[in-house]
Amino acid sequence: MYKKLIWIMLALFVAASSWAQAQSQKPNVIIINADDIGYGDLSAYGATKVHTPNIDQLAKEGISFTDAHSASAVCSPSRYGLLTGQYPSRKDYLWGPLMLKAPLAIDRDQMTIARLMKEAGYKTAIIGKWHLGFGERGKVIDWNKPLVPGPLELGFEYYFGVPVLNSHPPFVYVENHHVVGLVPDDPLIYDKPSISREFDEKFDLDLIGGGEAAHELYQDRMVGTTLKNHAIKWIKENKDKPFFLYLATTNIHHPFTPAPQFIASSKAGPYGDSIQELDWIVGEVTKTLDEEGLSNDTLLIFTSDNGGMFNRGGQTAWEAGHHLNGELLGMKFGAWEGGHRVPFIVRWPGKAPAGKKSAELLSNVDMLATLADLVGYKLKKGEGPDSVDMMKAFKGIEGKPIRDQLVISPFQKSHLAIRSGKWVYIGAQGEGGFGGTRLGQHMFAGAAATGFTGQKNSDIVDGKIKTDAPPAQLYDLEADPQQTTNLYNQYPEVVVRLKAMLEKTMSE
Repeated sequence: MYKKLIWIMLALFVAASSWAQAQSQKPNVIIINADDIGYGDLSAYGATKVHTPNIDQLAKEGISFTDAHSASAVCSPSRYGLLTGQYPSRKDYLWGPLMLKAPLAIDRDQMTIARLMKEAGYKTAIIGKWHLGFGERGKVIDWNKPLVPGPLELGFEYYFGVPVLNSHPPFVYVENHHVVGLVPDDPLIYDKPSISREFDEKFDLDLIGGGEAAHELYQDRMVGTTLKNHAIKWIKENKDKPFFLYLATTNIHHPFTPAPQFIASSKAGPYGDSIQELDWIVGEVTKTLDEEGLSNDTLLIFTSDNGGMFNRGGQTAWEAGHHLNGELLGMKFGAWEGGHRVPFIVRWPGKAPAGKKSAELLSNVDMLATLADLVGYKLKKGEGPDSVDMMKAFKGIEGKPIRDQLVISPFQKSHLAIRSGKWVYIGAQGEGGFGGTRLGQHMFAGAAATGFTGQKNSDIVDGKIKTDAPPAQLYDLEADPQQTTNLYNQYPEVVVRLKAMLEKTMSE
């Protein structure tokens, strides 16, 4: 009996030790999802008017992808795709950004990367910009009450950040379920002017006001620093267990409000200054990982929610010689490459090859399946239906392309795009994004903007779509990554194939 008891205790000890070892071998995961960083906004991707040494260091120590895309060229839908592994175009309400009265865009019982990691034993947090709504559908949220459901109902154990975006009220912080600093005798009130009017690229300021104590805690030039400080604090507090941190910066979304030490630090105006502040934020996070001895045990992913926007800040940067999206055609919100092809860097010491560049086609929608592979979870039917496991790509293993197609959402549903190999098909004329038509307009974009940028496209003359232009678009991105020539009429069989592929995918 005594020997049997000894063997049982020994078996339990071995099992516990094996479990502890398995837990310790789980790498930490950090996803830094920058806001509006375009393909040409980093020196690692060719920028010369701004310098991003910390992000460049990630590229030197990891693998950089040159054909990575956001699931949408629009902020909220892109974030939905990243968190759920599902194309946002499957949801009729997910074509544009979600504002302060929008309910939670993700179903409570939906699999997310946060829920996946939590169930795998990770501590989970989101720090930064949420922008996916709060509360139940069919109800207008009361900002003075618990903001439920929200991130905590989707697998995140901690949330601190900006609830909507830094150009749209309320200009407050939210921690877990509550607006930080809100007091009962000074509530947030709909249809009352906001107190925050310092910068001219803030909009809809009359939608909600009040809450002066809460607003006072939100200082525009300190938002980046505040989010950085919370991220570092959370990492230090949770370093003894495997953790998953989703750090969603407000940099570099307008208004461009970098901390004082970054003002005039770049050669690309406030737009470039905000990029260099972002690089500092990334550097502070990686320095913390080094100091805490976590760098070698952390998978760090840096990317952006969509391409760069040609707002007034972007226009000033362009005049200074900084091309937000490199040589790619198009801007944020649009179906052209500049709207959704984004930087994507993976640093994973000992696993991701250092200094490598990869042309593997991937999307932020692929993060769910890739992290499921990481933690050994088999996705069930309906979980991350559009997510593809990119673990081999992360490890630099070359071979047959992992993805055979990719659907990308612009702002206008008519311009839904699909990639297949070297081809991209766009379902209508033009960019399908912002409608600004002249320099100085905040939403300057599309055909009109090419008259200023000097970019060429066979469907455009003098900043307008030609009257005899094809009804839709087809580009060979292998031969023509700048999308100068619409091949719709030259390859009708490819058009038919891709159009049918898109219709089939969206009907599944």
